[in-house]
Amino acid sequence: MTMSLAMPSPDTTGEWEFLPFSFDHLDEATVLMTNLVGEQIFLTNDEFDQVRSGVPRSSSLKRRLASVHILRRRGESLPVELLAMKLRTQNRRLAQSTALHMFVVTLRCEHSCRYCQVSRQASSNDEFDMSPDTALRGLEFAFRSPSRSMKIEFQGGEPLLNFPMVRYVVEKAKELNREADKDLAFVIASNLVLLDDEILEFCEREGIYLSTSLDGPSDLHNRARPRPGMDSWERVVDGVKRAQDRLGPHRVSALLTTSAASLDRVTEIIDTYVGLNLHSIFLRPMSPYGFALRPRSGRSYEVERWLSFYAAGLDYIIELNRNGYPILETWAAIIAKKMFTNDDSGYVDLASPAGIGLRALVYNYDGGIYASDEGRMLAEMGDLTFRLGQLGEATYDDVMLSEELLAPQMTSLTHSAPMCVTCAYRPYCGSDPVFHHTTQGDFVGHKPTSEFCQRNLGVFRLLTQRARRDPYVRELFIDWAHSC
Repeated sequence: MTMSLAMPSPDTTGEWEFLPFSFDHLDEATVLMTNLVGEQIFLTNDEFDQVRSGVPRSSSLKRRLASVHILRRRGESLPVELLAMKLRTQNRRLAQSTALHMFVVTLRCEHSCRYCQVSRQASSNDEFDMSPDTALRGLEFAFRSPSRSMKIEFQGGEPLLNFPMVRYVVEKAKELNREADKDLAFVIASNLVLLDDEILEFCEREGIYLSTSLDGPSDLHNRARPRPGMDSWERVVDGVKRAQDRLGPHRVSALLTTSAASLDRVTEIIDTYVGLNLHSIFLRPMSPYGFALRPRSGRSYEVERWLSFYAAGLDYIIELNRNGYPILETWAAIIAKKMFTNDDSGYVDLASPAGIGLRALVYNYDGGIYASDEGRMLAEMGDLTFRLGQLGEATYDDVMLSEELLAPQMTSLTHSAPMCVTCAYRPYCGSDPVFHHTTQGDFVGHKPTSEFCQRNLGVFRLLTQRARRDPYVRELFIDWAHSC
C-alpha cells in the first residue's frame, strides 16, 4: 500500500521536525520514501519504524533524511527554499504553455487497423480533408502560443493521402516563423505506405521527422494492421529503410501498439526493431478510444498481463544494452527523466496540471479545436466533452480560458486529487482526465480501480526496483533520461 505520512510523532527534544513526505512498501524488506519533488530514500523496516515513532535517534539516519529535505532542524529555512526552487523548476513549462500542435489533415486511410482510435474514412472520400483556409487558421492560432518551441505533428487518417496540405502547412509555418522566430519542428505520423522519392526529398529539405507504427514480426503486424494486399509490414519495413538511408536513422522512429496477441512475443517484437536498426521502442498499451473499444480489437487484456509483458521487455532491452546494442524504452525514459532529474520531457500523459490543452492542441480537418488527440477521437464517437472551439470563431484566449479546458485541469490536479496526493510516486505521474472520463465517467476517476493508476504504479515500482538493485541499470536509466 502507498500512503502519506506528513507529521509523525513529535521530536521530544524539539530540535528536529519533518517536512511532508510519502512512502511505499517497495518490498518486504524495503520502504521507499519520497519528498515533495520526488527525491528518494530507501529505509529498512527497522529504520522506518523509527520514523513512525518520531524523529530517529540515529544521527546517520537523521542525516540521510535531511539530505532529501524530509527532516530539518526546527526553524531552518534552507530546506524549504530548496524544495520551493526545485518545484518551480519542475513546473516551469506552465508559463510556456502549448508547444505541440497536431494537424489532422485527413481522416482518410487505406488501412483497417483493428485497434484504430480514429473513425477513419475511405481513401477516395476527400470531403474529410483539411482545406487550406482551415490550415491557415490553425497556424495563426498555434502561433499565438507563448511557447518558444513549436512542434507541428501531422496526423490522420493517413496524412500522406493529403500530402499537398502537409506541404502547405510546412511552407506557411516557416513563412510565419520568420517573424515569430520559434524553435520550429515537424513530424509526420504515417504508415509510410505512400512514401515516395518526392516526399522523402521534401522531408530531407525541410528537416521533417517521420514516425510510423510497427507492431513487431510480419504476421503480428499484418494481422493487426490489415490493408489491401495484406502487405503492411513489408511496406513499412521498406519505408523505414528508405527513410533511414535518405534522412538518417535519428529522423525515423516507430511506435508499437500492444494488442492481446503481442503479450507473449515481446522479445520477437524487440528483435524486429533491432533488425531495422531502430534504437528506441515504446512498449505502450492500447488506448480505450475509437475502434479499439470493439470486442475484436485485441484490446481485451488485464493490466497485470501488460505489466508482465512490459517487465519482460524492459529486462530484455536492458540486456541488449549491456551486450552492446543501444536501445531505449521510451516509457521508461520519460519516467526516468522525472525520477532521476529535476525535469520532465513534456509528455502529455504524465503531466499535472494535465497536459491536455496546456501541452498539446489538436486542429481537426473540419476546424474543430480539441484538448488532445484522444479528445478528438471521443468527438468522432459523439462525445464533445473535450472540444474547445472552432477555428475562425474562438480566439486563443477563449480556448485557453474556457471552462471546457479549465474544469478537467483543476479537478484532476494530482496535488489535491484523492489518493494522488498521498502517493509516493505522485511527482513522476500525471493526470489523464480524458482516460478517466472515458473509462470511469469523471475527470478524476476511482484510483483503486483505474487502469491508468494500476499501470503507472506497476511501472514506477518496477523502474525503482531495477535501478536500486543494479548500478548499471540506474546509470542506463539516467542516460535515457538525458536523451529524451
